[in-house]
Amino acid sequence: MSIQSAITTTDVQESLATLRSRENEIVFRLNAILDSRKDVERELSTLDGLRVVLSTRDTQNTTLAGTADTADRLSTRVRELDAEKKRVEETLRVVEQVTELKACVAGVVGSMGSPQDWEAAAHYLHRASRIPEDVLRGSFAAAVVPTIESPEPPWDTLEVARESLCALFLREFASAANDEDSAKVTRFFKLFPLIDRSEIGLDAYGRYICRGVANAARETLKKAERDSGSQDVLFYANSLTKLFEHIAQIVDSHSGLVKQHYGPSQMAKVVEKLQAEADVQGGVILDTWAGDRSLDSMITGVKSYPFMFLAQRSLTQRQGGTGLAIGTVESDADHASIDMKEIDGLLSEMTIMLERWERYSRFVARYCQDAIALDDTALNIPKFLKNSNLSRKISEKLFTPYSIMTTFFVRRSIEKAFQMDLSPTGLSLTQPISGHPPFIIQAIDDVMYVVDLVLQKVISASNYAIAASAVPDIGRVLQSDLIGIIHRRMRDEYYPASTIQGGLAPEDKVVKFIVLINSLDIAKEYLDKLIRARAGLEVMEPRQLHDSPSLKDSFPFNEDAEDFVRALNRMNTAFSSKATTLLNEGIQALLDEVIRPRLQPVLANAFRDIEYGSSGNEVGETFQEDGVGGPPPQPSERFEEGWNLLMKPLSRIMTPPVYLALLVLTAKLLARILEKRLWSLSGRVSAFGAIKMERDFTGMVDVVSKGSYSVRELFVRVQQICTLANMDDDEWAETTTEEQGDTEWALNKDERKRARQMVSS
Repeated sequence: MSIQSAITTTDVQESLATLRSRENEIVFRLNAILDSRKDVERELSTLDGLRVVLSTRDTQNTTLAGTADTADRLSTRVRELDAEKKRVEETLRVVEQVTELKACVAGVVGSMGSPQDWEAAAHYLHRASRIPEDVLRGSFAAAVVPTIESPEPPWDTLEVARESLCALFLREFASAANDEDSAKVTRFFKLFPLIDRSEIGLDAYGRYICRGVANAARETLKKAERDSGSQDVLFYANSLTKLFEHIAQIVDSHSGLVKQHYGPSQMAKVVEKLQAEADVQGGVILDTWAGDRSLDSMITGVKSYPFMFLAQRSLTQRQGGTGLAIGTVESDADHASIDMKEIDGLLSEMTIMLERWERYSRFVARYCQDAIALDDTALNIPKFLKNSNLSRKISEKLFTPYSIMTTFFVRRSIEKAFQMDLSPTGLSLTQPISGHPPFIIQAIDDVMYVVDLVLQKVISASNYAIAASAVPDIGRVLQSDLIGIIHRRMRDEYYPASTIQGGLAPEDKVVKFIVLINSLDIAKEYLDKLIRARAGLEVMEPRQLHDSPSLKDSFPFNEDAEDFVRALNRMNTAFSSKATTLLNEGIQALLDEVIRPRLQPVLANAFRDIEYGSSGNEVGETFQEDGVGGPPPQPSERFEEGWNLLMKPLSRIMTPPVYLALLVLTAKLLARILEKRLWSLSGRVSAFGAIKMERDFTGMVDVVSKGSYSVRELFVRVQQICTLANMDDDEWAETTTEEQGDTEWALNKDERKRARQMVSS
């Protein structure tokens, strides 16, 4: 009987026995052929030796044709045997799978009967799920597997069993969950994957642990209300923290069970279901917090705050008054309308809540990333978390109000700082001064303290969206209000202009003007230092971010940490640029209104009664006629006395960078004046007078360069004019040749000729 006509298992076994017998016979014959292989090879060697003798074509064809036919028949027969063997193996495999299927069906039906062994039934279904679908639904299985106890086709029997067991497991799981029987919950939770109902099991498990989260959240709120009440500033922040911590504990404690029975990637689905419950409970906490803290009315008050002091300062600019009294009157009423301590406390509470949310987001992101074994090292927020209701609620209740209140807090702090501002006392240009530098207004210290405090809060919040909004806002407020108030004071209140025609600026105005310039300089320095401190860097460069692990911890997602450093850099650069512009304007005003009017008398006194056209004998005779025992004070000595009276009081009050900038401008002005005086002496200088002239002018340059040696470079034209006027003819001849050595001339060719002709013949 052939295998194709077999109906029963007995028929199949008889056919297989016949096939095995034929296979053994063929194998025996093949082995005999292989044993004769040595004889064949020997004969072939003999044939190779006779090939020379048997050179004719007919002889070769006649001898080899038989061997070729034999080899072809053998290879064909071997291929037939391989194909038959493969069919036999496939048939055996199908028979074994059908046998396994029949055993599984019988096991499922038997286990679900009176024994009610649900674990065994689930394992039989799991074994049946490994059988290929084509075998399961094949005609052979449909004919062989059904029995009197289960007459239906095997696939129907198994599907009915799965549905029945799934319903049973759900009922038992729900009952165990209601009874809080964790052992029984675990028992039935492990069975869902065996019956190919993993999604249903995960859904039931998600509802179970979500109910635990909800109960824990409600219990936390009730307990906190009983213990301290919502008046505690950290009440809601702690409630939100406990919610997130409870979810994290659940994920950690249940992840092993889910990974073992459902697979490593399935825990992410449980986390997603937990997030739905976190949306509900977190939303309740935030809504209650917003109502209890009167957040909407607070935001309305912040948005409508008039900033009367700042507005009055701008108004007085147009009206020509100081506006100090008006600003002081308004400050009390404004301060009573919004309590800054309340704003600070609310910001601190929001910072904690935002930081907890970011930690929770980071935990979920890392867990989901590990669960699905991503190779990407960058940390990204999962879509279900980014699009969750709690994320939207956080944005609505925390992100937007936080940005608004942060900006208000900084601006109101600047306003208060200037309302209560104090300038340093004991400063004078003519009397000894008291105190320690730097001499700045107190508002700078107060404002920079607040800015540092706010930046700490922003970094602690660990949310890049808030940081990206807050940092530019802080920078704009500093530029518009801090620099704006100082600018208006410098221009409208303390500008060092003379009150009478041709007079000098009052000393008190000059001192206060310098203090404001110092304040700008120190503000730049303070802001730069605190930004570096907050970023944890010595040099504010994004590429050096690895030196600041704290920033990377605060902003771990994507390139947020690098972008935050760039935002700080932009704020610092913009503030420094605007402050530097105002600094330069202020220093130029000091030069025009203070230095220039006082420098002319100093020079006039220095060059008093100085003539450069007389000879050395005439000068000596003049000293003898006057009865003077020694030479009179030199111009450089008189200049030094006047210069020190003019510049030293300024250097004592100014910060070193500001004084250096003023010194450079003054040196440039003095260089132009001295050069102009030198050109005016052209043709009126004797040979002896040229020597004296060079000594006098060089002495003045030495006096100025004591403050900074680098300013000597500003007098290079003056020095070269004096040098050329005293140059010997041989040296002068060398300067007119093409090769002039290493000398770099600041004077052009015509000017050098003019300087050479300064001495009269």
